[in-house]
Parts: sequence; C-alpha cells; structure tokens
Amino acid sequence: MDPEVRSPVPAKCPRCGMKLVAGIPDPREFAVDLTVSPKPLRAGAPLRMRLVPKDPKTGKPAKLQLIHEKLLHLFIVSSDLQYFAHEHPVRQADGSFLFQTALPHGGEYRLLCDFYPENAMPQMIGKTLYAVGSQPEVAALSTDTGTQRGSNLTVSIRMDPPQPLAGTKTMLFFRLQPGDGLEPYLGAWGHMLLASSDLADMIHTHPAWEDKSDTIQFNVIFPRAGLHRVWVQFQRLGVLNTVAFTVPIAAV
Repeated sequence: MDPEVRSPVPAKCPRCGMKLVAGIPDPREFAVDLTVSPKPLRAGAPLRMRLVPKDPKTGKPAKLQLIHEKLLHLFIVSSDLQYFAHEHPVRQADGSFLFQTALPHGGEYRLLCDFYPENAMPQMIGKTLYAVGSQPEVAALSTDTGTQRGSNLTVSIRMDPPQPLAGTKTMLFFRLQPGDGLEPYLGAWGHMLLASSDLADMIHTHPAWEDKSDTIQFNVIFPRAGLHRVWVQFQRLGVLNTVAFTVPIAAV
C-alpha cells in the first residue's frame, strides 16, 4: 500500500498496518475496464457499474490483495468538487466488481480505483463518467481551512509548513473534537483523498503513524501549485465522519 516503506526484517507498515512483503514487486501498470448501465447515464437514476482490474501480461482479471479490509476502493468525485464518495464494489465469481449508485446531478465525475494486485505495485487508476442532467450553480472554489463539522465530531487542520509548497513534503495535522470514542475505519485511524481543482491529480493516503490520538498526522506531497480539495474520514463511536478542506498550494 505504501511502496516507499522498507524494512530489513519482517515487519508491518507503520502507516497502514499491512504485512511487508519480501522482494521487489513488478512495477507494471494495470488497467481497469469499466462498463455502466443503463445508458445514457442520468442524474438521480439508478446506475450499475462493472469494473474489471486486468493483468497487462495475461489480459485476465487481476488477482487482488486486501488493502484496508477491502479488495477495491472506489472514489467518486464530481467536477465541481462538491460530491465525494468512498465506496467498495463487490467482487463477483468472474473477477469483476459490481457497484450500484445514483449520481446526484449532471456533469463530469472522476473515478479513482485503488487496488493492490498480487506480486505487483499498488495501483490507482482513474476513469471518467458523464451524467445527463442539470448542474447546480456553485460558488467558485476558494481556500477553506476553517474547522469543519462531521456527523459526531469537528475537525480542524494545521499545516507544516503553514504555506504548503508544490513538490515538497507537507505535514497535515487534523485535530478531532471530542477526542473520545475514536475508532479505526477500514484498518486505519483515518483516510484521505486529495484532488487538484481540475481533478487531474488525485491521491489516496493514510496517516503517517499507526498510533491512536486525537490529532492525526498525514504526510503528503502536493504535485503542483493551485487549490486542492482534501477529504478526510474518521470514525467515532461507530459513525463515519467525512469532512473537506480546500488548501492553497504555492509554487516553489
């Protein structure tokens, strides 16, 4: 899950808790076949997705390892960055994955398929969908680093450096209030998806440390300057909280 993590002895990843595998995985890039029905896709109507991660060597459905308790993580983000979903399609006997949903409004949606093939590197494969229907008018994206309220906790952000720079490490500290009742969600103390304002860059990552705390640290490298939307998910007392910040990234 975190290929830059290395250890000279058997161990677990300090970020995600997965068992480290001996050797150097094959760096080949996999593909994902996506089919949807019915067509055309219409906002608000039931939508069925069939996703097939494929091995580039054989052309057959890839054999996947569990990452954070699931074989496939699917993120769906609308082009206006107002809609976000972190879902888990269900594996079928033929190696495909099925998921049903309804998109809230018309327009473009970006999908990110996150999975870990056996004997290969973790994969993050993007796809695009378009839905027919009206699009709501939303305000232009602007910086928003104020405290955000989830379902049963509030989340505040602190950045180091205070002004993140493209291409350099940024530490993001999320303070959770109240700090009691925090629980792992899908094998981690938190999940993050960050996306550039044009959805060209999307990164799914996890806390830098496995320790339980009311302040969760993520280390990220924003790929380029501009506004980035940052969604974080934390679980408290059995309730999943999803909040979003909009962070400005400066050029070096």
